[in-house]
Amino acid sequence: MSFEPPRSDFPILAREVNGKPLAYLDSAASAQKPKAVLDAMTEFATTEFANVHRGVHTLAAAATQRYEAARARVARFINAKHSDEIIFTRSGTEALNLVSYSFLSPRISAGDEIVLTRMEHHSNIVPWHFMRERKRAVLKWVDVRDDGTISPPAIQTLLTPKTKLLAVTHMSNVLGTINPLKEIISIAHAKGVPVVVDGCQGVVHDTVDVQELDADFYAFTGHKLYGPTGIGVLYGKRAHLKSMRPFNGGGEMIQEVSRDRVTYAEPPARFEAGTPPIIEAIGLAAAIDYLAGFNRAAVREYECAVYTYAREAVRQFNWLRVIGEAPNKGAILSFETQGMHAHDVATILDHEGVAVRAGHHCAQPLMERFDVTSTTRASFALYSTREDVDRLIAGLAKARKILGE
Repeated sequence: MSFEPPRSDFPILAREVNGKPLAYLDSAASAQKPKAVLDAMTEFATTEFANVHRGVHTLAAAATQRYEAARARVARFINAKHSDEIIFTRSGTEALNLVSYSFLSPRISAGDEIVLTRMEHHSNIVPWHFMRERKRAVLKWVDVRDDGTISPPAIQTLLTPKTKLLAVTHMSNVLGTINPLKEIISIAHAKGVPVVVDGCQGVVHDTVDVQELDADFYAFTGHKLYGPTGIGVLYGKRAHLKSMRPFNGGGEMIQEVSRDRVTYAEPPARFEAGTPPIIEAIGLAAAIDYLAGFNRAAVREYECAVYTYAREAVRQFNWLRVIGEAPNKGAILSFETQGMHAHDVATILDHEGVAVRAGHHCAQPLMERFDVTSTTRASFALYSTREDVDRLIAGLAKARKILGE
C-alpha cells in the first residue's frame, strides 16, 4: 500500500523554528490540525454558533443539530451501538475520572481491588489512587516485560472475586506497545470484571470497534486525533451509563429541579453539565472525517515504516538505549541517552527545529520499571517523513558533540 504524507493540509508544518524548517515529532503529546478542522470550527463559529439544546431560535436549532451529529459521527467512528453511549468531556483525562467517580466509587469498598498495568499514563492511574485514598481500595499492578509488552495470563492471575475494575491502555504513550485488548477484555469478563480502556493513543493509530472489543468503557481525546483541545470522549455501554450517578451538577444534566428534590436526565445529557464543548465537537467530527478520508491500514503501515527507519538510524549511537521493542508497536520511539539529560537533548534538538518530548511522559511507574527518570520521545504521525527523522539523527549527533560524555 502506498501513502503520501499530506503535509500541505497542515499549515503549521510550513513554519520555521529557530530559523530552520519545523520537524514536528511530538504528535503523541498533541497532533497538529489540518486546515479542514480549522475551517470547520471557524465556519461554525462565524455562521451558526449558538448554545445547544432547548433553544427554539434558528441558530440554536442549527447548533444543536451539528453538535448531536458530531456525537453520532464519533459513535460510527468507534462502532458504538448507540449514539447515546458517547459522552463528550473536556479531555480523555476527564473521561477516565468520570468512570472513577460515577461508575466505580459507588461499587467499591475497603479491600476491593483495582488492577492496572505499569505502562499506564497518569490519567489512568491517579483516578484509581483516589479510590485507594478515599475508599481504601487495593491497587494491583500488571508488570511490563523487558520488550515493553504485558502478559494476558499475568492479568488473569491478578483477578480475584474482590477485583472491581481492570484499567488498561490500548497503546502506551511511551513504549508504543499496542495491547491485545480483545484477549485482555475477554479474560476480565470471564471473571466478571469490567474494563476501562485508555484509548488516547490507540484510537489514533489503530481501528477501534468497541462492540467487537466488548469494552465496558473506552476513553480518548480530540487533540491527539488531529482535532482540537478541550474535548474528550467517553464511550460506555448503555446499561452502565444508565446506572451511573452524575459526575457534575448544573444545567443540561437535569430532568427536574425543585427546592427539595432533583431528578436527572438520561445519558448522555446526565454527564454533560453546563454548556458543552460545542465548537470543539464540530472540530472533532471534522477531524474524524478527515482521517476517514485515508486508508487507515495504509496510514498505519506508513507510520510504522517511518518509525522503523528511525529505529534503524539510531543503532549507530552506542550511547543511546531504546525503551520499548514490542512487536507490531505503534510509531513511538523513546530512548535514554547516556550521560545526557533528556531535557538537554530536547533543547538542542529544538535549536535545530526538531520538536520532541522529554521527561517522564506522565508515566512514572513505567520509568521506574526501566530504571530511568526520563526519556526523549519522538512520535510520528501521518504527516511525518524520513526527512524529519534525518533531522532528528543529525540533531542527536550534534547534542552528543555539545554535551559530551
